[in-house]
Amino acid sequence: MNASMASGPPFLRRLLLPAVLVLACASLARAQEGGTIAGRVVDQTGGALPGVIVELSSNGATLDSVLSDAAGTYRFDGLAAGTAELTFRLLNFSVLRRTVVVTPGATTSADVLLTLALNADVIVTGTSTFRNIADVENPAENLVGIASAASQGAITSVQLEARPLMRAGEVLETVPGMVVSQHSGEGKANQYYLRGFNLDHGTDFSMTVAGVPVNTPTGAHAHGYADVGFLIPELVSGVQYKKGPYFADEGDFSAAGAANINYVNSLDTPLVRVSGGHDKWGRVFAAASPSLGGGHLLAALELNHSDGPWERPDNYEKANAVLRFSRGDARNGVSVTGSGYWADWDSTDQVPARAIADGRIARFGLVDPSDRGYSRRTTLATEVQRSFGSSSLRGTAFVAQNSLNLFSNFTYFLDDPANGDQFEQAERRVTTGGRLVYRRLGRLFGRHAEHAVGTQVRYDRLAPVGLYHTASRQRLSTVREDRVGQTLSSAYGQSEVEWTRVVRTTLGVRTDLYAFDVTSNNPVNSGTGTAALVSPKFAAAFGPWKSTEFYTNAGMGFHSNDARGAVIAVDPKSGEPAERVTPLVRARGAEFGVRTVAVRGLQSTVALWYLGLDSELLFVGDAGTTEPGRPSRRVGVEWANYWRVRPWLSADADVSFSRARFTDNDPAGREIPGALDRVISAGVTLEPRQALFGSLRLRHFGPRALIEDASVTSASTTLWNGELGYRVSPTTRVVVEGFNLFDAKVADIDYFYASRLNNEPAEGIEDVHTHPALPRSLRIGLQITF
Repeated sequence: MNASMASGPPFLRRLLLPAVLVLACASLARAQEGGTIAGRVVDQTGGALPGVIVELSSNGATLDSVLSDAAGTYRFDGLAAGTAELTFRLLNFSVLRRTVVVTPGATTSADVLLTLALNADVIVTGTSTFRNIADVENPAENLVGIASAASQGAITSVQLEARPLMRAGEVLETVPGMVVSQHSGEGKANQYYLRGFNLDHGTDFSMTVAGVPVNTPTGAHAHGYADVGFLIPELVSGVQYKKGPYFADEGDFSAAGAANINYVNSLDTPLVRVSGGHDKWGRVFAAASPSLGGGHLLAALELNHSDGPWERPDNYEKANAVLRFSRGDARNGVSVTGSGYWADWDSTDQVPARAIADGRIARFGLVDPSDRGYSRRTTLATEVQRSFGSSSLRGTAFVAQNSLNLFSNFTYFLDDPANGDQFEQAERRVTTGGRLVYRRLGRLFGRHAEHAVGTQVRYDRLAPVGLYHTASRQRLSTVREDRVGQTLSSAYGQSEVEWTRVVRTTLGVRTDLYAFDVTSNNPVNSGTGTAALVSPKFAAAFGPWKSTEFYTNAGMGFHSNDARGAVIAVDPKSGEPAERVTPLVRARGAEFGVRTVAVRGLQSTVALWYLGLDSELLFVGDAGTTEPGRPSRRVGVEWANYWRVRPWLSADADVSFSRARFTDNDPAGREIPGALDRVISAGVTLEPRQALFGSLRLRHFGPRALIEDASVTSASTTLWNGELGYRVSPTTRVVVEGFNLFDAKVADIDYFYASRLNNEPAEGIEDVHTHPALPRSLRIGLQITF
């Protein structure tokens, strides 16, 4: 106390002394009072995330843990001063870690956004559910647990919105390295290429849309036939893809990869789109999602017509509808989805190059004017998801009815000079099935772990599936006709364990049982059978270090074979003995990869991969019999990039190289016909949220060997497509799409085989048969929202 105070009046000294003591005690109490950390956890849509496990640690030791409440909030009180680390864990989301500083007597705010993992299994999705990690404010925070392989990813609805799409199936070209083409009328399933595979119409690449599988086993045209003509791009909330046989939850047809296409549960506003363009292309689309019963009722209708550039117009007609009720959020939800699809078209199949060269057939001409197709599909699916603290249960049940009639003529007058070689492939199919998966966050050997067990079942009844010799679509004879019942039952389990902050492993195992019963019009080709396989899976992730993670993967998978080929005894055409196919064919794969977000706004992945298939016989739907296959090996590298250049500008570039070879020493050669050796896809996008928006895209795939010794090859194909739009008002915008902008005279697909035109030698002529890419075309569309 200073001298002036000491000499003051006695009453002043009596007042000031207690005040000084009170202030001193308060200061000491504040120094001893602990700090507080509080915040809120939300998802990409801004919605609250309850049940998040929030752990508080310091110097590597866990101090406390809490669960976020119904509003997504959490709180830690009475904390010592210093630096602490928060870790956030929730099923289906990446693990997020954040460092915070605790101040005595103060509250430190730590609000976080959790990013959906690339393999998230959620029901209720919207247009902003899936986001590229490069678009997140702090992408390095969300890197841990976002994926278990470099080749795993998700395409967002925003990326799709700014992409010109010639056909619905091109949604799948967003998968790095994937090529989608066509060799017949637009109503037929697309031709797919990935990782050195000519996947035909879907074999070895599994697809689901809104919870319902697309690939059809023992198909009239092809085993694994996957027609996505019913897909409505405007309803897609995201495309989750994975490649290789490393994932326990993926089974049949997924040796090369798999894609799960999600539909939105609600739209921001009702919308109507009307568009038209070259070759009498026209489309009307309307959709709305009013509130109903605490959820949303999504209704969508699509009508489409196109003639194409063909000498005989395609006269492609499509009607497509979706009705979907849903309610809930990313953790708890239910949906019931019904859909109906109808398509008719006239087909222009591949034609012999020799006839184009000598002028007998125009580039967009045809041989058989009666080729045609009809396709019908109706589905009903129910999905339910419930979360219980740190666990969740997800169930799906579906029923689908498909019918298909294809009239094709690929060899013209080789087998039947009088009537021609046209044939009809027809099927009537009912598919029922479902899946159930239970997930739980817990610990294994004292380490954080996520466990999953699941079961899947699918039953297909075909009554009938047939191959018929026809002329002008009139049946002349039955090559074979069968009634088939087949069931694929599966069970799997996997555990992901975080051994250290920078090491995670995933061990999984899957077992599949295939049972089939075939009743053929020729009794000797009837029969039953079963087959089973057990497939182990392994993945390890290391990092992140400097915003970069490394992955290694290995596993076994399979694809099934056509049930008719598994019981065949004689060739239905010649009556000669036929060799039976292996019901389940083993696949083995491995991969090493890296994912980095070290450069702000840029996500880049690199994957080095290997895939081998055992020797096999194949059932050929075009002939109704089997043909020998050979063991094969494919290796390659993929480099995928997404760059958020500015809030309104993004760019992407994907480069894939592969080498596909047979591994035996057959004198015919070791090249695998139709296998792509390189695929390049790149583009720049002005975001559709701007008044002026658009994109420019490059799509290139390299030449392919068409026979085993590579003495005949196709040319490479390079196409440029673009889109330019303008937002006239908040509710109206106009879009112009351009395809094959430089009018390249290239092929969508090429084959090499023998065929015979009129007045050609009876044994036919071996030649390249080609289906040209569509010429330059423009479409203009008007979209109105309400």
